[in-house]
Amino acid sequence: MSQAAVSIGPVFAVTLVVLALLAVVAALAGRLGVSRSVVTASVRAVVQLGVVSLLIAAVLRSWWATAGFVLLMLLVAAATSGRRLGSWRHARYAVLPIAAGALPIAALVVAAGTVPLTEVAVLPIAGILIGGAMTATSLSGRRALDELRNRHGEYEAALSLGFLPREAALEVCRPTAGQALVPALDQTRTVGLVSLPGAFVGVLLGGGSAVQAGATQLLVLIALLAVEAVAVALTVELVAAGRLD
Repeated sequence: MSQAAVSIGPVFAVTLVVLALLAVVAALAGRLGVSRSVVTASVRAVVQLGVVSLLIAAVLRSWWATAGFVLLMLLVAAATSGRRLGSWRHARYAVLPIAAGALPIAALVVAAGTVPLTEVAVLPIAGILIGGAMTATSLSGRRALDELRNRHGEYEAALSLGFLPREAALEVCRPTAGQALVPALDQTRTVGLVSLPGAFVGVLLGGGSAVQAGATQLLVLIALLAVEAVAVALTVELVAAGRLD
């Protein structure tokens, strides 16, 4: 086993349990109301990554299997965002900003030759970008809906001034929905100074040089900014159009 690889064994399992318990204790102490979610999320992560780890070798043998797995990631991301936005039925609309943000930019990154056209390279890049689009869609949609609900009087005032419903909704919800980009912006601004994100660490663990790791992480961060900006813009439009309500 490589000295850079994570050591898997009883100690690894105990460490995971301890970390999850720390998260639960912190949530309980802070009365955050998410202690049960921490447990279920941790268990799901163990099960899902365990299954994916067993299946990934087979998936990566075929472009058809890889494409099918990307589609599965997209559908799960849409379902997750739809639920975060209030209802599973919103998944049919949440899939639009996620797909419109992640898929074209992933294709651009591959077509430009910055990522090798191989299953083992395309699948993780697609997963990272879909995950970023999912987060941006959930955050911006929730913020936009909260603003419309809490500032409904301002929305009605805009209508009385002659604004169309879409324009009135955008006036109210667009500024705060844009705050969904703050995590991506902060991560990009502070990369290398505050944190060394996953792509950087992954390349190093895989035996790549520090320069290759830095280039890979830079590509991922800038691509995520583009993906999430597209996802946020489209999510706000869907909210303003009443598709997400």
